Amino acid sequence: MSSAPSPERPAKRRHIVEIAYRLFKRAGFHATGIDRIIAEADVAKMTMYRNFPSKEQLIVEVLEYRARRFGDQLDRLTDAPGSPEQKIDAIFDWYRRWFLRPDFHGCLFAHALAEYAEPGTPIFEAAAKQKADLRRRMADILAVKVPAREAESLAGVMLMLIEGATLMAEMGQGEEAIRSAGKAAAVLIAAAGDRH
Repeated sequence: MSSAPSPERPAKRRHIVEIAYRLFKRAGFHATGIDRIIAEADVAKMTMYRNFPSKEQLIVEVLEYRARRFGDQLDRLTDAPGSPEQKIDAIFDWYRRWFLRPDFHGCLFAHALAEYAEPGTPIFEAAAKQKADLRRRMADILAVKVPAREAESLAGVMLMLIEGATLMAEMGQGEEAIRSAGKAAAVLIAAAGDRH
């Protein structure tokens, strides 16, 4: 008898991840119990534990799932023709649109960092990796215009602007915050370009 996974297993695993993502996004990680995920996903407890022996493993996979989706969206934005300024502006505009969505509940990665604040743990590392990836992507865009070291520094500031605007969006002030953040980013990029 073969021990190969059945074809339904990847689909079932993805279904659990998608349900857990929706629940974690709305209620948080600690507040969402495994039993609730099992009930909402309509899977047997054994199926859950066969796919995810621990809640920590499920959270890490949910974060990786969300990071892949976001990365794919960023790729589409940044692969389009345009100047570095236009590409950074497109990223800020993506955030503006996200803030206006009815299912906006803040940043899943920031929430993970807040709930699992110990560096070196798998959940912390998965969340921190997504933030580092966004910064790297912006640095790569900016490196077309300014030296790599300055691009890194500028990308760090862009990330802080985005994170601040995301927090303001959780307080109902997202549109104004991201507009101001985008303007500040444009000024910083122009000033950096003028120096080179």
